[in-house]
Amino acid sequence: MGKPSDLVQGTLDLLILKTISLEPKHGWAIAKRIQQISNEVLQVQQGSLYPALHRLEQRAWIKAKWAETDTGRQAKFYSLTATGRAQLEKEAANWSRLSGAINLVVEST
Repeated sequence: MGKPSDLVQGTLDLLILKTISLEPKHGWAIAKRIQQISNEVLQVQQGSLYPALHRLEQRAWIKAKWAETDTGRQAKFYSLTATGRAQLEKEAANWSRLSGAINLVVEST
């Protein structure tokens, strides 16, 4: 197993968009959900997560709104915009194509 930081270049955006596609989440919840769904293989560090969230917000793929967490503290909750939902579809299609091609090479005899 590689280091937790061994994300393929460009996949963090896809992971974030997918994670918030069902419901808005705050940064810590996004990181925990990615870790949970990946069976603890993927661990997104704050130093990567928050710049990515800022970049996605600047591209208008996500929007942020301050709200109260389950623990009662205020946090920014991120949700997809219509543009973000379209981008998620593009990113997922690209990932499927790329990962399929990599699998062909790795599994070739």
